[in-house]
Amino acid sequence: MTKPTELRALSELDRAQRLVDARKELFNLRFQLATGRLDNVSRIAVVRRDIARLRTIEAEDAGAAHRQPEVDLVAPEVPEEPVRRTRRNRG
Repeated sequence: MTKPTELRALSELDRAQRLVDARKELFNLRFQLATGRLDNVSRIAVVRRDIARLRTIEAEDAGAAHRQPEVDLVAPEVPEEPVRRTRRNRG
């Protein structure tokens, strides 16, 4: 199991390669489970969590790239239109 801080320290390519490797390992573990050759069943859960961690960090990086810097802009004042009373909104 790899800690998220260690994964964040890796380059984007290294994280992508780890994700590919983890998916291959998960496939092999599932195959071994189906054929009855898997001794350590808990390894499946560990690999699934590693994949989830990698994908979460990947999504965080993608979200950070799309964010724009916060700028204080004052919105122009738009006069409000009076509310027309109809049968639906008599309140």
